[in-house]
Amino acid sequence: MTKKKNVLLIADSDKTSQKMLSLFLDEAEFKLVDCTTGRQAIQLCVSLHPDLVLLDPDLPDMNGPDLIRNLREWSEVPIIIISVDTDNESVISCLNEGASDYVFKPFNADVLKARINAALRSAAVQETGEPELVNGPLRMDLVRHEVFLNDSLLPFTPKEYNLLRYFIVNRGKMLPLREILKEVWGDAHAEDTQYLRVFVGQIREKIETDSSIPALIITEPGIGYRMEIAEIASLHEQGVLRLSA
Repeated sequence: MTKKKNVLLIADSDKTSQKMLSLFLDEAEFKLVDCTTGRQAIQLCVSLHPDLVLLDPDLPDMNGPDLIRNLREWSEVPIIIISVDTDNESVISCLNEGASDYVFKPFNADVLKARINAALRSAAVQETGEPELVNGPLRMDLVRHEVFLNDSLLPFTPKEYNLLRYFIVNRGKMLPLREILKEVWGDAHAEDTQYLRVFVGQIREKIETDSSIPALIITEPGIGYRMEIAEIASLHEQGVLRLSA
């Protein structure tokens, strides 16, 4: 089963640098997408919504500060500068326009990975208030895109992960079917209610004590779903899940 990976966009015209990054970064954790111009970087940010951008500010068609300024008009994606130029003024210009961090080439693999994870963690905190989402026995690591039940790692596909994340972020709220479909799948799937039922069923098989009598994800017939707010930490110890009033 495919795990959801963090998508990293590498905007760098240096092919050697791109190759080094592909060697340094774990393919099990990151999906790498390469481009060589600022225009391509903007287009890919629009279409892919990457989790983080690694940016060499010396692109052939656009400098770093201009590209960052353009992205910051509509996106808060974390941006880490990767530059061979150790000129502090260039780095400061990029940081002032909204870059998250910087690493000089040739980069140390451990330092680069640590700064990537720190930027991803910070972005998760800005979006949800915490780097993790927790509801009773369920825990979602928003940086590593992992789901745990009673601290046991569960196999989740990317779409299952996105759907569960939406439920936990909105726990306690009644969510109409069309709203869920639009937020998780997009406007084109707003009427695919059967599609949604299949995925809810798959998630229930993984997180409920008895998926035929769900206690976490509740169905309101003809309306939608609600994720209840769980009070206890373990489904297995209690046998059933008690819920808050």
